[in-house]
Amino acid sequence: MQKTTAPTRVSSKSTFDLILTSMAIALVFVATLLLNIRLPIAANGGLVHLGTAMLFIIAMLFGPKKAALAGAFGMGLFDLVSGWTAWAPISFIARGLQGYIVGQIAWSASRMGGSKAFNIFGAIASIPVMLAVYYIGEAIIFSNLIIPAASIPGNLVQNVVGIIVAIPVVIVLKKVPFFKRGFQK
Repeated sequence: MQKTTAPTRVSSKSTFDLILTSMAIALVFVATLLLNIRLPIAANGGLVHLGTAMLFIIAMLFGPKKAALAGAFGMGLFDLVSGWTAWAPISFIARGLQGYIVGQIAWSASRMGGSKAFNIFGAIASIPVMLAVYYIGEAIIFSNLIIPAASIPGNLVQNVVGIIVAIPVVIVLKKVPFFKRGFQK
């Protein structure tokens, strides 16, 4: 006689987390895909897009884990479908780390993204890591240590725009009861 096991039940919390994370990935992807400007700085000058702002918003509202997944998969997927395929692994690492750093700082000491100062500090602290990963990745792609420097100004502009957009949006959203309570990292 065979034993039958009862089907495992998925908790509503884990279902909600899965949906929320999937939506965060989609929001980063769409904000990167639809709201971008290619910079004429150099061949690898990059893009200025609102995906960075969306990544910061997600990190501040939902914490480091969801932000890491949203940044890694959202921007990595953008690179795959938009002609920046060689950059996809770099974006996966750089943006995953960036989302994690912003979220970790914004959510430190039970702040749950509620401190404007820590949100700004988190975003600023993530920039050198993002720049370093892209620089190293592009140095590997181009087999050159000089060419990747052309991406730095565009990446800096992109991050500054991201901060300028994200902070006011998070301030407003944190007044909405749904976002006030915070979500588990």
